[in-house]
Amino acid sequence: MDKKDLEKLLMRFSHLGVSHSKNGALLIGKAPHIAEYAWLNIMYPCITEAEVCDLEKKLGVAIPEVYRDFLMNVSNGLNVMNCTLALHGCRTSYNRADFESRYPFNIEDVQKYERPKNATPEMFFFASYNYDCSKLYLNTSDNKIYYCDRYDATPLKSWDSLSAMLTSEIERIFSLFDADGHIISRMAPTTPVSL
Repeated sequence: MDKKDLEKLLMRFSHLGVSHSKNGALLIGKAPHIAEYAWLNIMYPCITEAEVCDLEKKLGVAIPEVYRDFLMNVSNGLNVMNCTLALHGCRTSYNRADFESRYPFNIEDVQKYERPKNATPEMFFFASYNYDCSKLYLNTSDNKIYYCDRYDATPLKSWDSLSAMLTSEIERIFSLFDADGHIISRMAPTTPVSL
């Protein structure tokens, strides 16, 4: 999936507003019903090869080529429907007083510190769901994307590629919200599989 394809998918909520943050993040779907500065969908500015190399040093592992390409050419992380699904990236600031800039969740958290105990080295964790902190990982042995529980890396669902996962998950998540960005059922799980 290229940058334009992802933008096109996320623009379903453009009628609620589109803007850019001070640091270049694309903000789609103003959501005052959530919070004064909330946006439904956020694409972060891509990072450089040097930033990817620095991030790999912090992670202690190579970022798989598929996700490396995403970070450098599509988006440095992603928030879908107010973090219903969040793809993590390179976070360079934690200054919460700066409402004019937007940063992704730090991939170090999900990859280094929140890995399930039974995760293997081939599993590169890069995303999470806010409903229950369940996760997505890329398995470097087959380049497929897998969904798992918060504390157990056993696969519960899979997609053949990052692009296939993004397309199907964005469409599925969007179906859980009305045209104004309000969740249709607060009781229904927003994850790909009910745990």
